[in-house]
Amino acid sequence: MYSPGHAGANAYARVGVQTGVIGASPHRLIVMLYQGARQAIAQARMHMQQGNIGARGTAIGKAISIIESGLQHALNKDAGGEIAQRLDALYTYMTHRLLEANVKQDEAMLVEVDDLLATLEEAWIGIGPEVAQMTAVPA
Repeated sequence: MYSPGHAGANAYARVGVQTGVIGASPHRLIVMLYQGARQAIAQARMHMQQGNIGARGTAIGKAISIIESGLQHALNKDAGGEIAQRLDALYTYMTHRLLEANVKQDEAMLVEVDDLLATLEEAWIGIGPEVAQMTAVPA
């Protein structure tokens, strides 16, 4: 189905992602999770537009997995207080909307979740310099 060139490109991409994860700070890992979830939603939208039901479901499942097993699981609800509680509720809302989008074949719901993730990603990237300063080891 795919040419050998695609297999090589896919292997290269997997190595790039693995290398990025290994050397990433905890802050960068969260950014990567946001990006991965948003990419999966973009793929789901494309498959929805093309009528590829199975691929759409797989992409939505990947986005849900990233949100639940990555972003939501990483929350420290004790240390994070009200912000962590609100993020937890928002992540639960997002997964429900993604499931509903898949069942109802509603692209607007996918866009809604992508917009929420984009806002959170932007805010998370915005605090990057502050996080870097806080975690820097004095010389």
